[in-house]
Amino acid sequence: MAKLSRFLLLTFLFLIVFSLSSPAFAKKPSPRPITDVEIKEKKSACYADIESGLWGPRCRSSVIEKENCALQCLSPQCYDLIYGGDPLEEGEKDYIRGQEFKYCQHKLSLGESLDGVKGSFDY
Repeated sequence: MAKLSRFLLLTFLFLIVFSLSSPAFAKKPSPRPITDVEIKEKKSACYADIESGLWGPRCRSSVIEKENCALQCLSPQCYDLIYGGDPLEEGEKDYIRGQEFKYCQHKLSLGESLDGVKGSFDY
């Protein structure tokens, strides 16, 4: 029974991801950049999904795992670009990558190229 439930959950998640990535559901770039309020609203929805278990137990295992999952949820493309090979670690406060992530979302919302986003805030 547990295997069937797990299979159904994974199938459901796959269908959601597949349908949202389909060109028919692709969101067209907006004529204005995403606002801080919109980002906060989306991130709150991501946290709710994580808490409900949609992202699996790993995402609820620690505060930092929850944050990494929330960033992936918020913008998979920006997360892969900025944090992909080096996720946040316990106790880490990475303001530079945080600014790069926000800048990435801004450019993505305008439909602009993400070239040059990574490393754009290095001091």
